[in-house]
Amino acid sequence: MTESLFALGLGTGTRATRGGWLEVFYPAPLRGVAPAIAATLGTYCGYAGGNAVLEPPASALRALAGALNDAGAAAQAEIARALSANAADAVITVLATDAAPASVPEAYLKLHLLSHRLCRPHEQKLDGLFAVLPNVAWTSEGAIELAELPRRQLAARTAGRTLTVHGVDKFPRMSDYVVPSGVRIADGARVRLGAYLGEGTTVMHEGFVNFNAGTEGPGMVEGRISAGVFVGAGSDLGGGCSTMGTLSGGNKTVIAVGRECLIGANAGIGISLGDRCTIEAGLFITAGARVTVIDDTGATVRTVRARELSGGSDMLFRRNSLSGAIECLSNRAAIELNAALHAND
Repeated sequence: MTESLFALGLGTGTRATRGGWLEVFYPAPLRGVAPAIAATLGTYCGYAGGNAVLEPPASALRALAGALNDAGAAAQAEIARALSANAADAVITVLATDAAPASVPEAYLKLHLLSHRLCRPHEQKLDGLFAVLPNVAWTSEGAIELAELPRRQLAARTAGRTLTVHGVDKFPRMSDYVVPSGVRIADGARVRLGAYLGEGTTVMHEGFVNFNAGTEGPGMVEGRISAGVFVGAGSDLGGGCSTMGTLSGGNKTVIAVGRECLIGANAGIGISLGDRCTIEAGLFITAGARVTVIDDTGATVRTVRARELSGGSDMLFRRNSLSGAIECLSNRAAIELNAALHAND
């Protein structure tokens, strides 16, 4: 094979009782795979091109480990050797192209690429992801098929232990699969696999980061980063604030937050912000909200819908305490994060 592959993941996962995959863990996925490695997969695992999910036997995995090591892929060689000890749960997912995921292993590889910072949000196709992913019980004993959960709970009780269900969802906690360098996550349940957290990001207990969303870093997250939203470096999302995503409510606009922005506590945005913008605490700016634009002299320039200001920089949004009108002024101050809080070594 002479062309590079889009991505490759060697991993291990959990199967449902009926044989399908519930989830897959890829310790060290690759993006942009050399043709030599693709050829190695063909020789030892029967890879014949295209996007494929391979389930090689232990003997093939052992042989593959040596070949990967010779090809300069030492980390993947070590994973192949480890997988050979329990090949029944081993899976190799090959993405020759960035196509929409067609299986659970393909979907999990794409989510891993995001959380390993190998792809930024919106850099790969995730169409149909929800239809591919099964709803799973995430428990103290791993992923369990929902139909199997009562039997497993009973088995645990009769063995003298309690099986704890952490959640029932299509997405697991990111920290059970990937912990990127230089981040703090106060509550693992608040960050889904597929989130992108840049170096220096701190997610406090009430912060939340969805999949295909995240932060450039450094940054403080005490509010909600909805699916599709990306937040620039040096920005601060105050406690309980919200960014409008694209998964529900009919919203089709992808929201972004620029650098050195502040979204105050319990505030929210339905428009994008450029750099150095501030939203007053408690103020939610929807795209259709009427905003009075005020110049440096305090004079009213015009009144517009907020969507017309989307993406602008150096804006301060506030609510006039007398009239109740939403006002937009020039923002003269940039937000400065506490450097000590975001040195997450």
